[in-house]
Amino acid sequence: MNRRRQRETALQALFQAELARISGEEAFARTRTVLGLENKDLTFAWELVRGVGEQQAAIDRVIARVSHDWRLERITNVDRNIIRIALFELLFRPDIPANVAVNEAVELAKMYGTDDSGRFVNGILGKVVEQPDAYWPD
Repeated sequence: MNRRRQRETALQALFQAELARISGEEAFARTRTVLGLENKDLTFAWELVRGVGEQQAAIDRVIARVSHDWRLERITNVDRNIIRIALFELLFRPDIPANVAVNEAVELAKMYGTDDSGRFVNGILGKVVEQPDAYWPD
């Protein structure tokens, strides 16, 4: 399974975890079962779900700093989790180029978000890419 599809799977699991108020691990297992996917095909997706879960507090502080006009709770669940995945990649996965993380996030936003999601996600992530030291998590 390619990385774009794995990002979609991670998004589905993170969305479900937040909505159902369950752990990322439980949501990931449910998503995998519902989609009929094998664990061996989902290594990257699991790394994203686990990483976002482990770094969520730091990632959410970055989102709050960048989106000072929007409280975290006002950002749609889909957009919020797409941004979390991309910020995890940008801030904690140096093996993933910034332009890839941003482009993949924008594409997910266009597929799963509102008409404005692509621009919104791109705007948030663009600020972090332009000035990473200004937004780096504490």
